[in-house]
Amino acid sequence: MQQLSVSRLFDGENWFDNVSVAITDGVIQAITPSAGPVQPGTLVPGFIDVQVNGGGGALFNTAPTRQTLRTMLQAHARFGTTAMLPTVITDSVAVMQQAADVIASAIADAEPGIIGVHFEGPHLSVPKKGVHPQQHIRHLSAAELTIYGRADLGIKLVTVAPENISPAQIRQLVALNVIVCLGHSNADAATVQAALDAGATGFTHLYNAMSPLTSREPGMVGVALADPHSWCGVIFDGHHMHPVAAKVALAAKAKGKLMIVTDAMSPVGTTDNEFDLFDGKVQRDGDKLTDADGRLAGSVLDMAGAVRYAIDSLGVVPEEALRMASLYPAQFLARHSAGRIVAGAQADLVLLDNDWQVQASWINGRPLFNA
Repeated sequence: MQQLSVSRLFDGENWFDNVSVAITDGVIQAITPSAGPVQPGTLVPGFIDVQVNGGGGALFNTAPTRQTLRTMLQAHARFGTTAMLPTVITDSVAVMQQAADVIASAIADAEPGIIGVHFEGPHLSVPKKGVHPQQHIRHLSAAELTIYGRADLGIKLVTVAPENISPAQIRQLVALNVIVCLGHSNADAATVQAALDAGATGFTHLYNAMSPLTSREPGMVGVALADPHSWCGVIFDGHHMHPVAAKVALAAKAKGKLMIVTDAMSPVGTTDNEFDLFDGKVQRDGDKLTDADGRLAGSVLDMAGAVRYAIDSLGVVPEEALRMASLYPAQFLARHSAGRIVAGAQADLVLLDNDWQVQASWINGRPLFNA
C-alpha cells in the first residue's frame, strides 16, 4: 500500500488539513487524518483536458503515433493533466483513421492518461473554420461514421457545426456512443437548439469560432450560455476571451457547466517559437500563437496555468477553479469516479504549492512528474 500524507487536500468538494491518502494498485482506499509528518502543499484531483492538440514539441495531426501521445502526456503532466483526449483537427480520412488506430492501441495497452479521442472537425462551417484547412472540411460520410462507430477508442468526442450536420445525424452519432460538441459554426439559435435537442451536450471553446450573441439573434454563444444542461469548454489564457467576456460566461452559465480546456499545440512545455501546421507556419509570441494571417492557432496554455488565471485574473474561488479543471470535465465525459479524491476512485492526483504551481502528479498512483 502507498501512502501520500499532505498538509492540505481538496477532494473535489471539500478541504481537509493534514491527511493521508492510502492507495493500492492505483485505487484510493481511504483518506484518514495523518499520524505523522506531512508533505507541504495541496493535493487535488488530477486535471482532465478534453481538447489537446499537442505538447512537448509534438502535434497529434502531424504525427499520430504512440510516441506522440507519450510526449504530449509527459509535457502536460508537468502542469497537472492526468487524463486527456488527444485532439485531431480537420484532416483527411486517412489521418483520422491512423489517429484512431493509435488511440485504440493506446487504450488497449492502458497508456497512462489517454482516455479517448476528440475529433474537432471535419464537419465544420467554412466561415468559422479558423485555422482548420478548408480543403478537408466536408459533410459526414460513411467513412467518418465507420471511425466514429468504433468501440475500441475509449471516450469519443466529435465537434460539429450544426448547420452542416443534421439533427438526425447527431442522433446517429449519439447512438454510436459519441459525445457531440458544437463549434466552428455560424448557425442561428434555432439550429443550435435543434442540435441540442438531438443530443449534442457541449460547446467547443466558447465564444471562439461561433456565431455571436446579439439582441435579436442569440447565435451559438447565446444558446450556449442560456442552456442549463450543456457544458462549455473555456480557454482561460487571456487571448481567446477578454476577461469581461469570461466573467459574463461565469455569471451566466449554470454552475458546473464551464470546464477548462487548453486547445494546446505542440510548443507547450518547450521553448519552440514556431511550428508547421498543414501548409503554413504558426508563430509564438510569448504565450500567444497566431498563423500568418494573425488568427489565433490554438494555445500554449496548460491546465495549471488556466487554473491560476481563473483565480488571479477572474476572481474565481480556488475550489471552483479546480472543479472546472477536474470534476466538471469528468462529469461531461461521464467518468463518474474521476475528478474526486475519494475511496474507490483512480489515484489521479496533483500536488500544488501555495501559488497553484504543480509540484508533482500521479496517474493510477504512479508518479509521473516531480518538481
